[in-house]
Amino acid sequence: MTEVENKLAIIKEAIEDKKGIDIEVINISKLTTIADYFVIVSGNSSNQAQAIADGIDEKMMENGYERLAMDGYQSGRWILLDYEDIIVHIFHREDREYYKLERLWKEDRIQQ
Repeated sequence: MTEVENKLAIIKEAIEDKKGIDIEVINISKLTTIADYFVIVSGNSSNQAQAIADGIDEKMMENGYERLAMDGYQSGRWILLDYEDIIVHIFHREDREYYKLERLWKEDRIQQ
């Protein structure tokens, strides 16, 4: 398992532990240099989105991976976690439906 695959597995497990909804992993490595993957997930509330972010951060730190940046945590509507080669987008369900981020990157989507 590569390091990126290990990170993805840790992130997915943390999301599932917090009952995240509709996990999407999108390979963006051929489309941009900002990251190799986007992970997109929804929560039913701002509190759940924050809990998902906390869970991911905790499991990643336990495994020796540091977060480079976080944005949007206070509102809990669209939280972004940057783990260098993976960027995690945690949406409040309503905001995810509105922004439809997957549609912009759909070409290289990996079903999880």
